[in-house]
Amino acid sequence: MAAGKEASAGLEWRVSAPEGSTVTLQPEGGLVSRAWQSSLALFVSVASRVSGFGRMLWDMGANDPRKVIHCVKVGLALALVSLFYYTRPLYDGVGGAAMWAVMTVVVIFEFTVGGCLYKGVNRAIATLTAGVLAIGVHWIASKSGDTAEPIIRSASVFILASAATFSRFIPTIKSRFDYGITIFILTFSLVAVSGYRVDKLIQLAEQRLSTIAIGIAICFLVAILVFPVWAGDDLHLLTVRNMDKLADSLEGCVDEYFNKDQAVNEKEVSSQKLQGYKCVLNSKASEDSLANLAQWEPAHGRFNFRHPYSQYTKIGAAMRYCAYCVEALNGCINSDIQVPEALKEHLSDACLRVSSECSKVLKDCGSSIKSMQRSRIIDFLVGEMKDAVQELHDTLKRPSATAPFMEALPVITTASLLIEITARVDGIVSAVDKLATVANFKADRKPGRVEPTEEINGLEQV
Repeated sequence: MAAGKEASAGLEWRVSAPEGSTVTLQPEGGLVSRAWQSSLALFVSVASRVSGFGRMLWDMGANDPRKVIHCVKVGLALALVSLFYYTRPLYDGVGGAAMWAVMTVVVIFEFTVGGCLYKGVNRAIATLTAGVLAIGVHWIASKSGDTAEPIIRSASVFILASAATFSRFIPTIKSRFDYGITIFILTFSLVAVSGYRVDKLIQLAEQRLSTIAIGIAICFLVAILVFPVWAGDDLHLLTVRNMDKLADSLEGCVDEYFNKDQAVNEKEVSSQKLQGYKCVLNSKASEDSLANLAQWEPAHGRFNFRHPYSQYTKIGAAMRYCAYCVEALNGCINSDIQVPEALKEHLSDACLRVSSECSKVLKDCGSSIKSMQRSRIIDFLVGEMKDAVQELHDTLKRPSATAPFMEALPVITTASLLIEITARVDGIVSAVDKLATVANFKADRKPGRVEPTEEINGLEQV
């Protein structure tokens, strides 16, 4: 019997498989091994994901250290305002309403100085206005008797809340005071309603106003004095980057179309430049937001108190107007219709020159905005761009190799779009010139005709 058990323990179970092969079943020890391997694989997978998440956070902080600094600034502001709750003399001065200062810091502290000032000023004005009106309504209602008091309070909340909410639909008010209106409705409703049950309403309002003022003051000091991030600077740099991306994208589109025999690495670079116009098309929301926040900022660096930030949005609109044409040009270039090589060679030089001159104009405009100085060669570059357009017109008029209309359509459309792009680039130049005039851009020299040698040197620098 014992010998039979030993024999059965040493048996191997085999299962016949197709084509005469056999598969050996693993004993119980193999199940333990597979469980261990699965656990190890799960641990490696979790460790890999945690490591990848850590690398992502590290790259995020390394690419933009301002985000890390912003986190430290928020912690510093909260630590400072919490002293009013932990320190007995300070706590006795503001009472139990010290928590409102903490809430104020959490609510209004923003990444940019303009965003912090926008929310802080809106909250201060809205809280003060709503508090004064609520106290006035409280005084009137308290003198009207027990029957009329709740009616007056409810009617005031209904009228003011409805009127304030309707004002949020006005574009000008919504863009600049939307947050303040929300705080006004909240504060007035709370004070007006709570005044029905609270005896010392004025004292309570004074404590809350003082603590909110403390929180706003701490936010302003930390945001402005500790590594400030100015919305005006971000808007300025965003406009310059978009100008360069649009120039590279335009030149890259035409180069890719007419220079098919370029090296692979040059094609990759051209493909990356080709997508630059998409950044211009998608930047409207960022430009409008930064321009709105920048108007709340005080004078700093090269930006005066009333710097024309709204003009940057007009430049952005002109660039998007041009970027739409570049997008159409990109679609035409990627058309499946095969164009005869002879026709492409006929228009190649003229089209390449137009795109090159447009790119030079755009980059010079970007350089002018970046340095906040008037360009000395912009008139010369615009003249060269118009000469290139005239050359393209003449090339289109000259006879070339005959080709069916459908085969010639993409290259003719490309030439037409380039001519349209030059007109839209001229609009960008006008918008930049308006900014230079309104913002008082400095000139390196007195106005006058630039000598040809200086023009050539300037072009080499561009």
